Amino acid sequence: MPASLMMALATLLFATMGVCVKLASAEYSSGEIVMYRGLVGVVMVSGLVLARGLSLRTAVPAMHFWRGLSGVAALSLWFYAIGKLPLPTAMTLNYMSSVWMALFLIGGSVLMGGRRVDGRLVACVLAGFLGVALVLRPSMHQEQAWYGLAGLLAGMLAALAYLQVTALGRAGEPEYRIVFYFSLGGALAGALVNVAQQWGQPQAWHGHSGRGLLLLLAVGLLATAAQLLMTAAYRKGRTLVNASLQYLGIVFSCLYGVWIFQEHLEPAAILGMLLIIGAGLAATLLRTRSLPSDSPQGTSES
Repeated sequence: MPASLMMALATLLFATMGVCVKLASAEYSSGEIVMYRGLVGVVMVSGLVLARGLSLRTAVPAMHFWRGLSGVAALSLWFYAIGKLPLPTAMTLNYMSSVWMALFLIGGSVLMGGRRVDGRLVACVLAGFLGVALVLRPSMHQEQAWYGLAGLLAGMLAALAYLQVTALGRAGEPEYRIVFYFSLGGALAGALVNVAQQWGQPQAWHGHSGRGLLLLLAVGLLATAAQLLMTAAYRKGRTLVNASLQYLGIVFSCLYGVWIFQEHLEPAAILGMLLIIGAGLAATLLRTRSLPSDSPQGTSES
């Protein structure tokens, strides 16, 4: 399968996963959804490993731990935001990860001293946050401000997770092993998050319905398949082409929002999304010119 087709399919699967997360949020807490998503991922990757005779043994468990910590935190906040915000808004906030990485690059330049800060990166960051302001203001009610902050923080933590994924790749870890330990961490952390969320409640764990089980299974299957497809696409294809196609996820989520949830976006929100897409693509282009070719470009899930 061509890399461009794999990337387009991955973004569609991630957007579809967002729909399932939003629907499942009516029956489960975000911690439960993260836990079940991780369990399904562990089973899927374990089956792949057994079928192909691969190994899950790692020489860098600490690196997997830190990648899992930031990634699972980002995933938990993102699922929390998806459950409470319009789907296109929550998806767009997660795509801010490329802009956050540009901000980290600027911060690193300042802290190192002697390196001139690239004004174009500064412009990308400012455009990205202007886009966030436009996306959030018309689409959120006053009581939804916390959920918007959670979605924005999820994008920042996702950027940190991408940097750690790059470090794991340089250490020789294959993508299936990275996905496995991330899923395992998600299953464990999701359970802890759910207990914390439901502390003092008489019933911390929700019962299952047939619909609920299907949604949880779909979240895990779609997320794991999309992660593997997107990782393979970045390995085979051109970085800028993949980064451009990645933003199809926002388009798909907008279509789903209108079709399934009857969500309608204001013109200002659409303009904000375009600003975030443009800032993300420009930041990606600038990073590919200034950093090694195996630098992370971001994905739709942590």
